[in-house]
Amino acid sequence: MLQAGERVDELHRARDAAAERQLVAAATAGSTTAFEQLYRRYAARMHALCLRMTGNVATAEDCVQEAFVQAWRNLGQFETRSAFGTWLHRIAVNTVLQQARRRRESLGEADSIEREVADRLADPCGDDPGRSRDLEAAIAGLPAGARHVLVLVGLYGHSHEEAAQMLGLAVGTCKAQLHRARALMGARLGHGDES
Repeated sequence: MLQAGERVDELHRARDAAAERQLVAAATAGSTTAFEQLYRRYAARMHALCLRMTGNVATAEDCVQEAFVQAWRNLGQFETRSAFGTWLHRIAVNTVLQQARRRRESLGEADSIEREVADRLADPCGDDPGRSRDLEAAIAGLPAGARHVLVLVGLYGHSHEEAAQMLGLAVGTCKAQLHRARALMGARLGHGDES
């Protein structure tokens, strides 16, 4: 049986979902105002996702912008079986992965993003103090595959199957990458072997 607070939360979620469906329908019909409201709802979450996956503020901003442009262009293809946020999340992940592929191709280096992240984190003028900075630096320093799986499974709560599908990996590879990410994070944060 639901408690009073749980019922109120459920009611708020239902109301938010209905409002979102109306915004999506209006945006699909061409309303830029409705799409702007969807942007305002999701921009911060998409930026956090892209930042964690890229480890670079400027690259994350570019990926967020590109993800919303792609969402606007493809809004007519959105199927309301899933939430708009889930669909947008998928677009953002694909945008980050495409950006990484383009960057590797143009620079000819597999680890160019990691080097760029390491250079930026070495800048002592950053705003992010303490443990949070250490954690973000450790995440940013992970190899791309391990970082992507850690962000999707460990931070955003996707199943291994969902993350594997998004990243184009086998489920076993996804699990191995998560294990690798956790071990590397443990070593970098001084927690010993996390296996």
